[in-house]
Amino acid sequence: MEGLFAALNAVLSFVTPVSDFFWDFPKMFGFWKAIPVLGSFSLAIIVLVGSGIYFTLRLGFIQVRLFKRGVKTLSQKRSTNTGISPMAAFLLSTAMRVGPGNMIGVTGAIAAGGPGALFWMWISAFFGMATAFTEGTLAQIFKEKRGKDFVGGLPFYARVLCGNKIWVGTLLSLVYIIYALMCLPAQGFNVVVSSGAIAGTLIGAQIPVQSTFFYIASVVVIILMVYLAFGGIHRVSHWSDILVPVMAVIYVLTAILLIITNVGSVPYFFGAVFAGAFKPEAVFGGAVGVALLQGVKRGLMSNEAGQGTITMAAASAEAKHPCEQGIISALGVFLDTHVICTMTGFIIVMAHEWGENPEAWKAAGTYAKFLLSVNGLTPGALQSIIQIMVSVCFCLFAFTCVLGFISFSEISANRIASSKGFINFIRILCVFVAAFGIACNIAGYDLSNLWAFSDLGNIIIVYCNIPMLYLGIKYVVRAARQYSLDEEAKFISEKVLGIKTAYWNEDDED
Repeated sequence: MEGLFAALNAVLSFVTPVSDFFWDFPKMFGFWKAIPVLGSFSLAIIVLVGSGIYFTLRLGFIQVRLFKRGVKTLSQKRSTNTGISPMAAFLLSTAMRVGPGNMIGVTGAIAAGGPGALFWMWISAFFGMATAFTEGTLAQIFKEKRGKDFVGGLPFYARVLCGNKIWVGTLLSLVYIIYALMCLPAQGFNVVVSSGAIAGTLIGAQIPVQSTFFYIASVVVIILMVYLAFGGIHRVSHWSDILVPVMAVIYVLTAILLIITNVGSVPYFFGAVFAGAFKPEAVFGGAVGVALLQGVKRGLMSNEAGQGTITMAAASAEAKHPCEQGIISALGVFLDTHVICTMTGFIIVMAHEWGENPEAWKAAGTYAKFLLSVNGLTPGALQSIIQIMVSVCFCLFAFTCVLGFISFSEISANRIASSKGFINFIRILCVFVAAFGIACNIAGYDLSNLWAFSDLGNIIIVYCNIPMLYLGIKYVVRAARQYSLDEEAKFISEKVLGIKTAYWNEDDED
């Protein structure tokens, strides 16, 4: 086993520098670094934020204009004949968006860029909502009906927008599946580790990773993966409907409880965030744009606006109009960043640990930093309760990410082939890779090189998806114009867009 793992790490070791190059380009060049403010951003960040600003202007601040309508749509109860409801699609996409990164990503941003990073996270997410609207609407416009399901997303709309070239859809499907496979091992193990933290808190002792408890917990997690994987999109959606609201409510209530018990620090929070966002060294000077850079990067990586990784969920909904799911996709960014990430921000900043205990803070790992902040805010009588609630949230955040990776891999696979045998192969592959990762983690092997693969897959998806959004924005603008005037108007692609799509035609059911 050790020899196999050493060989695997050796093969994967070349991925890290390639991934770093794509994420940092062109920051490694002196002429670029010399540019004030702009020189501290990589092309990836500029493309994502710049696109969000462009789509916001092109669509007339649609994330503001249609916000109320999106909330109204989510509150409606609907029965569906094909696909899943808009609410179910929203929860499925949230299962993917809201993950452990909402805790450790925000903590890392504040650790590197100070409290001001949170403000720039809000700004980037605001513009990211327009990007999410664009990709969510495109996913709906170019979705396809397969039996009782809708399938679509980046591989589907990219194929059509690139002249209906089969290889484009196939390649992007493979990119996403590989990306998901590289993320599943760590997320699966996060579920196991957090369950151990819950049990350890209950019994008042730390449970070793190599113990009967962890072996049993790992088997249970793998069995759940099998059960969900072979239940298809409807089973995954059903469990997302249950788990996502539960984890969101628990986390928000936990944060509110900590805020209430430390209400005197609330003014400090807002003062630190806004002062940190606009002080000269946060945006200009020697450490160019540290708060700005960290806030933008962490925010985009958390809400995934522009990455195309959430579009499969948007396409799976039985919507009345493509823009209906577009604004719901935008609301997903709002929930992820402006609500969930902000709760983490309150905890980190109000605890003062990053400023009052700098040595302990710097020495601790990212998740340990988060826990230090939680403990710093928690009254002694609530210590165990808060620790359990936080661990439950981390466990559910990781598990819903597993749900997202499995279901979106299956939807992407449908762009390659819809045969039952191929889809089952993808399901088995997802479960096997996750199980392998969990086993390696328990055995004490380092899986860091696998993370480089997921980072590489992520940036490749960004560079594949954003050009597609520019190719398709004219269709989104036309659809948005109709939807803005009359949300009840029947959408017929030939009349509104001037093209015939696989769905949204005269002969399709309402």
